[in-house]
Amino acid sequence: MSLWTPDGERPATSGSDPAGRPGPLAGQQLTPDQEREAQEIAAEMAQVRDQLSQVPAAVVIANHAMGCYELAAIHLSSQPPQFGEAQLAIDGFGALLGVVEGHLGPDEATLADALAQIRLAFVQVKASWESGTAPGGPGDDEGQAGVSSDPPAGQETDGTYEG
Repeated sequence: MSLWTPDGERPATSGSDPAGRPGPLAGQQLTPDQEREAQEIAAEMAQVRDQLSQVPAAVVIANHAMGCYELAAIHLSSQPPQFGEAQLAIDGFGALLGVVEGHLGPDEATLADALAQIRLAFVQVKASWESGTAPGGPGDDEGQAGVSSDPPAGQETDGTYEG
């Protein structure tokens, strides 16, 4: 078994990392059950790695980008909303799309729309929260503000938001 590093493939050595430093199990004896479990986990990891190698990188990157979208929505729907965390997730989403622009194929337009929608949601939730009109916001003892993890449909935006 080998490990990929920025310097290339390196053989996986028991008890040490690729640089030869002792690992967390260095110097410890594993029982036969622990050894068998470690081998099963390593085999499962190799199988998952092989499966992942069959998926186009654009699909994996699009999946990660939508994870940023969902993370931002979670922070916006928290009580109270966590604007700093949401902004970081939105900025990460935007940065990721910016770096891979033109390489994501048919999913790219959907991702760009999702980014515009979560930016719009950020602006709307923040304005509502700061004005005291948000359910669950300042001055409201009842209700809860919520942001769906699904992109709002049919809303237009210029793609900007304020943090």
